[in-house]
Amino acid sequence: MNSKRRKYLKYALILLLSVGLILFTQEIKFLKDAHSTPVTWMTVVGLGVLWLFSFIGIIISDLMQRSSVKIIRDFPILGWVSITSLVLCLISDFFVRAIQAVDFLSITTPILTFAGISVANRLVDLRKTSWKVAIVAAFVFTGTYVGSAVLAQLGLYLAEK
Repeated sequence: MNSKRRKYLKYALILLLSVGLILFTQEIKFLKDAHSTPVTWMTVVGLGVLWLFSFIGIIISDLMQRSSVKIIRDFPILGWVSITSLVLCLISDFFVRAIQAVDFLSITTPILTFAGISVANRLVDLRKTSWKVAIVAAFVFTGTYVGSAVLAQLGLYLAEK
């Protein structure tokens, strides 16, 4: 098996693991709260659609690496996956219905876990950055917290009226 096929197989298996974790998360969420989105056949189809969109985005990103235009070469995989999803969902309403059967919070849990693992693997790189990054991060976290609290308070205030 050549290296390109091995690389695509690796990506396909990682995406399959992600889809499996999303399915597991949605089922556990449904077992804990019967009012949440149940796992149906359409959920499995929706996860298959998400897997397909992601894999197509990976292939497009790999093909675009041959482009002579730097912007296209540097465009992130997430952008290609988003464009693929947008175009295919505009073409067919079936994709939208299938993806609607997948609970949004079930998707975010594994993705945030992967993000946490990837950041933890790069802690050595974070130590090499300037101390100024810590100050910026503190302001960003504080601003996000205060902004969320202000919006929540505004929502509560408007709900009382």
